[in-house]
Amino acid sequence: MNGVLSGIKVIEVAIYAFVPAAGAVLSDMGADVLKIEHPENPDPMRNLSSYGINKPGTDGPSVLWQVMNRGKRSVGIDIRNPEGLKVLMSLVDEADIFLTNFMQPARAKLGIDAKDILARNPRIIYGRGTGHGPVGPDANRPGFDALSYWARSGAAVAGMSNENRYPALMPGPAFGDIQGGMNLAGGIMAGLYQRERTGKGCVVDVSLLGSGMWAMAASTAGAYSRGTDNIEQLDRTRAPNPIANIYRSSDDRYFIVGALEGDRFWPSICKIVNRPDLVEDSRFATSADRTTNSEECVAILESAFETMTLEQIAEALEAAECPWAAINPPIHPVEDEQANANNYIQMVECGDEGSLPIVTAPIQIDEQAAVLTPAPGHCEHTDEILMSSGLTMDELLELKLSGAIF
Repeated sequence: MNGVLSGIKVIEVAIYAFVPAAGAVLSDMGADVLKIEHPENPDPMRNLSSYGINKPGTDGPSVLWQVMNRGKRSVGIDIRNPEGLKVLMSLVDEADIFLTNFMQPARAKLGIDAKDILARNPRIIYGRGTGHGPVGPDANRPGFDALSYWARSGAAVAGMSNENRYPALMPGPAFGDIQGGMNLAGGIMAGLYQRERTGKGCVVDVSLLGSGMWAMAASTAGAYSRGTDNIEQLDRTRAPNPIANIYRSSDDRYFIVGALEGDRFWPSICKIVNRPDLVEDSRFATSADRTTNSEECVAILESAFETMTLEQIAEALEAAECPWAAINPPIHPVEDEQANANNYIQMVECGDEGSLPIVTAPIQIDEQAAVLTPAPGHCEHTDEILMSSGLTMDELLELKLSGAIF
């Protein structure tokens, strides 16, 4: 183990992506994350297909499983079995953090609700991930990120363009789950700090709905202040600031010019597009003029940029010290020089299945990046972990025969 959480033990009783993503963040930071899986029914994420990833019959590592569970150890325990629950509680005795996204009725039935775990270990941090929060009429309503994070928060409507008849779908699998997982991991850090000060554990709650609303906080407040259902939907052909806008190059690459200081960069942009006459053009002389005549301004810049390659545009914008960025597909970070310089992405060997580029949690302390390792096989570490916690081989065999562990 490496990182600031070295020596911290995490028990994860969770499936799919949201709370396991929090476990992945904690693992990246050095915690020992023990993923509890049912001996016969493992986490469905092991074989989940989404957005064309890992369709049935395709080879290679299980992408979503590896992303959400890298660096963990898998323990096969049937916690519905009374003997299995005893084994789990023996691990809880030694743990610092307990993670779950099981719904409250299931937690109560299994004996792993917050009161049960904290009664067993009063110093533990109980991280609870839910769809819609722990109280209220929808507290026990199932939640997934496409529903609770994306649709209910307003993100889907805010993300649709003026040309679309339907709200936008999420841009990729587990988009909200990963953000919610980071939020939960951050809350757990605060819980650990509180424990250092008080000696007591606590319950940390994060929901997909709350995470989505947090992402949309400025838009929600803005819509309210305007007295409308939504913030103003930007139209790139009528951009309020034509030099903070999306354009296309002659080689069919899209890019964003980010000249928020419009009056400062307008002369440079005119030079780049070989239209120095526009500097004194009364239609575009000031930021206010360019806003008033935005459609004309955008059309002129669009025509000019479409005669230049992205390489030419990049060189010119860099020389002018004008903020800009190419718009890249999701594969791009694998070869992004800046990302690799900061160890934001690492190639992880996943055994015989091949390797995958895995993005690390976006937190570094003292410039120390995580060293990623692959996700575990189903119940791969059961014997190792339980023997290290004090069980003998005879006790393990007896538990296996009873079906309590695998």
